[in-house]
Amino acid sequence: MQLTDQDLLLITGATGLVGSHLAEEARQRGLRTRAIVRASSDTKLLDEWGVETVVGDMADPLSLAQALAGATVVVHCAAKVGDWGPIDEYRQVNVAGLEKLLEAAEANGSLRRFVHVSSLGVYEARDHHGTDETEPVNLAGIDGYTVTKAEADLLVQKHVAEKNLPGVILRPGFIYGPRDRTVFPRLLERIRDKRFAYLGKGDKLVNNTYVGNLVQAIFLAIEKDEALGRVFNIRDGRLVTKKEFMEAIADEAGYDKPTKHVNLQFAKGLAKVMEGTWRLLGKKEAPLLSSARIKFLGLNLDFSMERAQRELGYQPATDFDAAMKTTIDWFREQGML
Repeated sequence: MQLTDQDLLLITGATGLVGSHLAEEARQRGLRTRAIVRASSDTKLLDEWGVETVVGDMADPLSLAQALAGATVVVHCAAKVGDWGPIDEYRQVNVAGLEKLLEAAEANGSLRRFVHVSSLGVYEARDHHGTDETEPVNLAGIDGYTVTKAEADLLVQKHVAEKNLPGVILRPGFIYGPRDRTVFPRLLERIRDKRFAYLGKGDKLVNNTYVGNLVQAIFLAIEKDEALGRVFNIRDGRLVTKKEFMEAIADEAGYDKPTKHVNLQFAKGLAKVMEGTWRLLGKKEAPLLSSARIKFLGLNLDFSMERAQRELGYQPATDFDAAMKTTIDWFREQGML
């Protein structure tokens, strides 16, 4: 589809990392853009960019109907993220909320494209070496987030198959970039305080996905008719090792490079013990070692993006080095280093 000034883009999660960059790019392109936001959300940037906001949430049919009125394109970025906590809390947002959004979008009469931002976390938590979209999602998961993202992914596929939803699913890896308020600040803090340790040698690949490259893929998914009904893995053009990723952070931030290593097999065993103990004690915060952290820091996460290159024409515009510099420069400007 060719986007025109007659189209209206609705973004969920527009105050988050991905959604905010998408909203910024949409307004730069002159696209009419709307966001559904919670009453407590900080909408300063959205207001500056001229994004229309509708106060509500995906559990409220009235606010959904208001947000979707006239929307021709919906990009669903909102999700409950994290690596700890009751699965029902994740399911309420990531699955039940999505289902309400899908039903409302299908009923609005103007929908031309629905892009669902899924995750490479829907695949089994193991070493990956070029895994492509033919591999089925793993409903077992390792935590509430990965389980419910897999369920949400399948829910969108079901609506595509049974209700003719004009949907596209994008599965990005570890998303990083300016305005990240979750993982990246913690990495910076641990590297700065010399508390970071590699799990294993640090030679396995990260599924690094710069937010600007993901936004590029989102617009391709909107514009390319070949994308309809398809699922795409999305990542940077060049994957880097855990060591290269962390050393790039240290170099750009002016910190000492991490040198500590923990035996990977020992860490896996300890993670199981700590997770079991934390659950028994009803802890609300994740333990120092968890299955999610083992995956991020210890597994080889190489996923094929050949389908996206072939069918979408996706060629990530920003290389890792430039992406990392832009990311750290933003944190420095915010006084967070």
